[in-house]
Amino acid sequence: MSVPELSAEQRGEQILAVFDTAFGELLAADPAAFRVKFRKMAASAFAFYRGTACLFYHDLEHIPDGSYLDERTGKVWIHGDLHAENFGTYMDSQGRLIFNVNDFDEAYVGPFTWDLKRFAASVALIGYSKALSDEQITGLVRTYASAYRERIHALATGAKDDEVPPFTLDTAEGPLLGALRSARSLTRFGLLDSMTEIRDFERRFSAGGGAVELDAATRYKVLAAFDGYLETLPESSLSRPDSYRVKDVVGRRGIGIGSAGLPSYNILLEGNSDALENDVVIYLKQAQTPAVSRHLTDPAVREYFRHEGHRTVISQRALQAHADPWLGWTELDGSGQLVAEVSPYAVDLDWSDIDEADEIAAVIADLGRATATMHAAADDESGHSELVPFSTERAIDAAIAGDENGFGDLLVEFAHGYGARARRDHQIFVDLFRNGRIPGL
Repeated sequence: MSVPELSAEQRGEQILAVFDTAFGELLAADPAAFRVKFRKMAASAFAFYRGTACLFYHDLEHIPDGSYLDERTGKVWIHGDLHAENFGTYMDSQGRLIFNVNDFDEAYVGPFTWDLKRFAASVALIGYSKALSDEQITGLVRTYASAYRERIHALATGAKDDEVPPFTLDTAEGPLLGALRSARSLTRFGLLDSMTEIRDFERRFSAGGGAVELDAATRYKVLAAFDGYLETLPESSLSRPDSYRVKDVVGRRGIGIGSAGLPSYNILLEGNSDALENDVVIYLKQAQTPAVSRHLTDPAVREYFRHEGHRTVISQRALQAHADPWLGWTELDGSGQLVAEVSPYAVDLDWSDIDEADEIAAVIADLGRATATMHAAADDESGHSELVPFSTERAIDAAIAGDENGFGDLLVEFAHGYGARARRDHQIFVDLFRNGRIPGL
C-alpha cells in the first residue's frame, strides 16, 4: 500500500482537518453526542475504524487500484462502509428472515474495489484483535477475495437462484445461522413492550428511555414530513391505508458511532391490523453526506439524488433485494430524511465468540459471497438503471479475469498496510481526544 508517511504530529493535524470537514457542523450542534461517539471510538482500533469512513476515503483517494477499474467498474452501486460488523439479519418484504449486508447510510456509486478494501482492512483489524498471525490474516483476506470472485463469476455466467440462494434459516450455517435463529426468537411484541405502553386502550410511547416529548410545532412538522414520506413508498406497501394511521410521535437523538448528533424521531403506526401487538414503529432520521461522495466528483451521480435521504433509500433499494417495505424518504426543515422500520428482527453479527481460525474463515467466506451478491443486485436489471446501465457482475467478472492472481494480492497488501495505519491512527486519536485537542469538545 503506497501512502505518504507522516509524523504522528502531522497525521494528527490531518485527522483533525478531516474530522472538521466530516463532523464539524454536527459536532458544533451537539458536542455531548460526539463525546459519546468519540469515547466509543477510543475503545479499540476497530471501533475507531468503524467511525472514520471519512478518514479512510481521504486516504484511499491516493492509493491505486491496479487494473480493476474502468468506466464501468469504477461506477457501480457500493455500500460505502463495508466492514466486518455491517452484516446482520432483517425481515424482507416477502416475510423471510435474511442474513446479509446492512446499514446503507454511506451507500453511493463508485469503484467496487473500495468496498472490498474497506472490508479487507477490517479483517486485518479483527484478526489482530484476536491475536492472529499476519500469515493467518493473509489467509482470511484471500478467503474473502476468493469467495467474492467465485460468487461474482457464478452470477456473471448465469447461475440460477437455487445455485446462489440468500442466507436464510434453511441455507445459512455457523454464526450466520445463529444470528438468524436469534432473530427468529425475537417478537414484535417484545420490541413494542420495550418502547411503548397501553394507555386508555391505545398504545403510546413510554416516557424515558431516550424518548423526547415534542412541542406542538415540532410535532406538526414531523407529521407533515410523514405525509411526504408516504408518497415515496411503492404501491405494494400501500395495500392497507389504515396501516399508516399515526398513534404517537417522539423525538430521539442519535449517539451511536455512526449517528452522533443526528436528530431523529420515532413514529408509532397502526400496522397491518387493529390488534395492538401488530403496531409498527418507524424512525425518521436526518441522512448524512456519505464520506465516499467527497472523493468522487461525477456530476451525473451527484445531481441524480434530490437529497441525502433520497440517496440512502435509492441506494438501499438497489443493493438489497426485497428491501424493507417501510423504507422511504422525506424532508424536514430543508434536510433529507431516511425513514425505515425499527425492526424487531434485526440481529448484528457478533464477533466476540468467533475465535477459532476455521470458524472465522468460514464466516469470512460467507461474507465474501454476500458482498458479491449485493454488488450484483444493483445493476441494469434492478430497476435503478439510470446510473448503472449495465450488468455489474459481468463488468466486475471481466475486470478480475484480466488479472486473477493480482486480485487477492491487492486486497492482502492493502489489508495489512491500512490495518497497521488504522492502529497507529487510533493511538493518535486517543491522545488528541484525551488531551483536549479536538475543537468543539
